[in-house]
Amino acid sequence: MIETFYDIFIVGGGINGCGIARDAVGRGYSVALAEMNDLASGTSSWSTKLIHGGLRYLEHYEFRLVREALMEREVLWAAAPHIIQPMRFVLPHHAGMRPAWLLRLGLFLYDHIGGRKKLPATKVLDLRTDAAGEPLKPQFAKAFEYSDCWVNDARLVVLNARDAADRGARIMTHAKVVSARRISGGWQIGVEKDGQIEMVRARLLVNAAGPWVDAFINQALGENGKKVRLVQGSHIVVRKKFNHERAYFFQNDDGRIFFAIPYEGDLTLIGTTDHDWTGDPAKVAISDEEIDYLCAGASEYFREPVQKLDIVWTYSGVRPLYDDGASKAQEATRDYVLKTETAGGGAPLINIFGGKITTYRRLAESVLVEIAKTIGAKAKPWTAGVALPGGDFAVDGFDQLAGEILFQWPFLGAAHATRLARLYGTKAKEILAGTKDAAGLGMLFGADLYEAEVRWLMRREWAQSADDVLWRRTKLGLRLSVEQAATLDAWMKAQTVPVS
Repeated sequence: MIETFYDIFIVGGGINGCGIARDAVGRGYSVALAEMNDLASGTSSWSTKLIHGGLRYLEHYEFRLVREALMEREVLWAAAPHIIQPMRFVLPHHAGMRPAWLLRLGLFLYDHIGGRKKLPATKVLDLRTDAAGEPLKPQFAKAFEYSDCWVNDARLVVLNARDAADRGARIMTHAKVVSARRISGGWQIGVEKDGQIEMVRARLLVNAAGPWVDAFINQALGENGKKVRLVQGSHIVVRKKFNHERAYFFQNDDGRIFFAIPYEGDLTLIGTTDHDWTGDPAKVAISDEEIDYLCAGASEYFREPVQKLDIVWTYSGVRPLYDDGASKAQEATRDYVLKTETAGGGAPLINIFGGKITTYRRLAESVLVEIAKTIGAKAKPWTAGVALPGGDFAVDGFDQLAGEILFQWPFLGAAHATRLARLYGTKAKEILAGTKDAAGLGMLFGADLYEAEVRWLMRREWAQSADDVLWRRTKLGLRLSVEQAATLDAWMKAQTVPVS
């Protein structure tokens, strides 16, 4: 049996794994990546969906992490202006919690240590006259408004994988690494897909398995050790609570913070929680206690209380943080930690702990430094300033792009054209190529999801099931009925659409 050989083999198709694959293949390494489920099916699709510096991390003196994250905001926004957009955040001053001078100091640092160029600076709001005060209780009279960005997290993962594949990387989904052992000259790796095991070889192995980073070390390598701390974060999505496009940054009386963010046009996303998780990461789910916590916290601020009846969707995930011995989950470091092992001169293994969506690109660059040390350097860093698929337009050019799509395909309607532009950027034109009317889009599955879009997602973005399409490639799971989702799933299972 002939085994395929790669310079680098990556375990895990979340944001870290896909970001590393993109960077590495773009430098000239041969790269393969295996994800046991769908891309972004773990932690990377369960975030608060922010590209942010992490204002609260300043309280824990994580200045390097905050500065790096702040510097990345505009880099990532420029690379993917379709799925990343600037957002203003309103931080009400709450008497009895963090004093106004401390908030002002933190926001001064936030404005000045990260190389902000295009995002507007912090300003003070009078909530008695500003629209941001309308949905809040009257005791909140003053607030600070600052800038960060919103991101479609799951699509960011897929776009990195797509760009990596376009540059020559092999991306394998629903492919589980079942064995990995050091041999002369590298690694021999067993990958199970569709009931078959393929053996491949690689000079270097990257463990980017996220919540399963320890499990991979234990199971695939037969080594023991616990270095990851799993912290559960849960969110609720409720009916729209306010009629403007700004988000809220709220403080809770336990010292934690949480957000209320405009979501999918007519909804509000509220989260997140911080609890240690000791079970199977695949079985994490929001608890009644977390729902009560988020409803009570938001109701402390909003005039109209947030009740369980308002909830239309919930989601929960676990963050694979490095176990630094912090006593509270919210105090555990959010910084990434890389551990390179060579087993006394053997084939190198790089284990990745922690990390944030905001700093995934910088994490990838740090991993490439380690790779260069062990198997030799190739090209220099290149990803800053290079657009992700569909992002090849100006950061202020989204409305123009959506308008162009609507002008060329007027039968879509403004809402449909805008949704396609927001998800796919300039690649929306590939989906629509050759269509002259709605009939040309093929079967309608519900909402504005047509066969043409689903086929493109199967061919270009590794979608294999209704869940892949409805909850990770789009968020139309919020719009389709259970019966419509089942019809879509059955239709997809009946198709043969090879990824290209």
